[in-house]
Amino acid sequence: MATRKESDVRTETGGPGLARRLDWNLLRCFYVLMQEKSFTEAAQKLDLKQPTVSNALRRLEETLGRRLIDRGPRTFEPTVYGEALFRQVEQIFGSIDRLSAIMEEEGGAVSGRVAIAMATHVMSPLIDGVLADFRARHPKASIAITVSSSRNVVESVRARKCALGVCLVRDKTPDLQYTHLFREHFGFFCGPPHRLFGAEGLSLEDLRGEPAVSFDTDQVNDVLQPVALLREQAALDPNPAGVSNNLEEVRRMVVAGLGVAPLPIHVVERDVKDGLLWRLPPYDDPPAIDLYVVANPETQLNRAELEFKRMLLERITATPLAERIYAAKADESGARRRAARRP
Repeated sequence: MATRKESDVRTETGGPGLARRLDWNLLRCFYVLMQEKSFTEAAQKLDLKQPTVSNALRRLEETLGRRLIDRGPRTFEPTVYGEALFRQVEQIFGSIDRLSAIMEEEGGAVSGRVAIAMATHVMSPLIDGVLADFRARHPKASIAITVSSSRNVVESVRARKCALGVCLVRDKTPDLQYTHLFREHFGFFCGPPHRLFGAEGLSLEDLRGEPAVSFDTDQVNDVLQPVALLREQAALDPNPAGVSNNLEEVRRMVVAGLGVAPLPIHVVERDVKDGLLWRLPPYDDPPAIDLYVVANPETQLNRAELEFKRMLLERITATPLAERIYAAKADESGARRRAARRP
């Protein structure tokens, strides 16, 4: 019996009517499989048996006429078709997940939930002010904030899982909209157990070889590039004593004395005053990092999200950039330490 060529299958499946013939449960299995990158873990998450997940992938590949994942006993490698399909499926399921937010709206007053994805420990008086004003104007609406790495925030926005994202941005892409929110500056800090805690008159040379704690994005090719370059200049130990994508966990390790870490100066100002952290050099010209509000123009927003977005962007436009730059100048303690170095 003759076997159909792959091109014949493509012709059949690529035409109109695919949406009607496609078993959408297969897409769900594929979506979870790509997230977990493991047939066993995907089966556990879906509460199915592993052969069922394998069969779902095979049926989906037959329906689409494309091999989606190269798999073997020790391999799991999505093909270019699998990666392309996952990007589309991610947006589909993101839109489905947002149906509840769209359906929550009531007639008359603005209601519903505003879904925001945010990088860890974003501190901005501008955002705080918009949150307060929004609540005062629209008491029937609610705010839902999820916190993750900047990379995941961007992916959540792209997948239409939220209305807005607030995060660091490495590469801007044409499918998303970016609004500069604020600029923060990073400094090096250590905790009470560290040998340099409380020391004055230090220079960058004093940090050479010190154990370091860092963010997983603290790399010369990632969003914290200016910080990574300064870390290299300081010649900190290249093998970190601790790494996290969460600012609170980096702070925890620094306070515990694991090593020196770059932290946003304005975010840890209270910790410095409370004696939990100590600012280290350089005290002048600290590296600057920009944070953005990221939006997906293809995401359908409910009335509450539209209103919050409008209020936030208007507040940003009305606030001069100089008022959205945090900790650019050295504080008094920094000036005191510099004076201590002078002969």
